[in-house]
Amino acid sequence: MRLARITDETSHGYQFCNQPTANRRTRAIMFFRICAATFLTFLIAIGPAQAQVRSPNKLPDPRGEFVRQCAPHMLGRWAHPEEVCGCLHDHAAAVIEDRDLREALLRGISETGVPTIETDWVPASKQSKIGPTFTKIAKPTLQCMFDPAK
Repeated sequence: MRLARITDETSHGYQFCNQPTANRRTRAIMFFRICAATFLTFLIAIGPAQAQVRSPNKLPDPRGEFVRQCAPHMLGRWAHPEEVCGCLHDHAAAVIEDRDLREALLRGISETGVPTIETDWVPASKQSKIGPTFTKIAKPTLQCMFDPAK
């Protein structure tokens, strides 16, 4: 192909001699359409992949989250802090039927590393049950701290 200077009124410079101007416009439009279609296909394909990656993050494992928060407080106290924290979650806290008391106990353990319930974490109507709750969890707590494998 060779370039030639076009001097008619519709042309503004050089063009290939064997390609009319309309043919180049058609190719440019087709190129744009192909690029747009490729981009849309990419967006459609990547959308569900991102949704799959985010799904597990929306629903964290409550036990795993508790162990993650609790274990740093157990370091240096126990040989296997993750086992102790997991046992406290599964056995000591599990014997408490009342949801508010159980959540307060889990909060206390995860924040301090020892079974703790602050009175302001529990509704006033249930604060009288804090003492009996500790009596109830005493045996499973000792079992977890001194023999968490059982």
